[in-house]
Amino acid sequence: MSLDSTAPNALACAVFLVAAMSLAGFAHAMWLRSRTAQCFQAPVDFNLRFRGRRLFGGNKMWRGFAVMPLAAALAFWAFATLRDGGALPRWLAAGMWDLAPRPYAWLGLACGLAFMAAELPNSFVKRQLGIAPGLAPERPGLATACFAIDRIDSVLGVLLTVTLLLPVSAATWGWVLLLGPGVHAAFSVWLHRLGVKARPL
Repeated sequence: MSLDSTAPNALACAVFLVAAMSLAGFAHAMWLRSRTAQCFQAPVDFNLRFRGRRLFGGNKMWRGFAVMPLAAALAFWAFATLRDGGALPRWLAAGMWDLAPRPYAWLGLACGLAFMAAELPNSFVKRQLGIAPGLAPERPGLATACFAIDRIDSVLGVLLTVTLLLPVSAATWGWVLLLGPGVHAAFSVWLHRLGVKARPL
């Protein structure tokens, strides 16, 4: 992968990342509704326990990892292909690194994996606190903290992954952290309405 040493336009880069991951999230949601997804319902933690409690709980299944990374790879590749073909608006193209479509696909794959994996530490902590999967804590302060972390854990996973591989400005972090959690919350509400999640937020 030939890395660009210049950070792209901050706002445009944030829009690109949020848009690409949103497309992957849409495919992910459709996958979770499919019958085929039911074949991947084995738990990620293999029912292992720590201090007598499940590592991540029954809601973290391999079906989540089965499509999100591939969907993100395809979304990143599509954006890069459209940019190279001159089909993207110039302002949005200014938010992308100088990479070919194939490296973008690998970048998307890494971001998709990070998006899913970044939820696991949060799930581990909640299980150790005795919070059942899909439920909010009863204590108001803890409930607020969990709500905030639930909205940003996956977003932070993507940002950290991209920053490890490519130059990313602090302003891009700020824009993604402003835009991303809202989009993530919207997907949570949608998945609840589709019957995939027990609670909307």
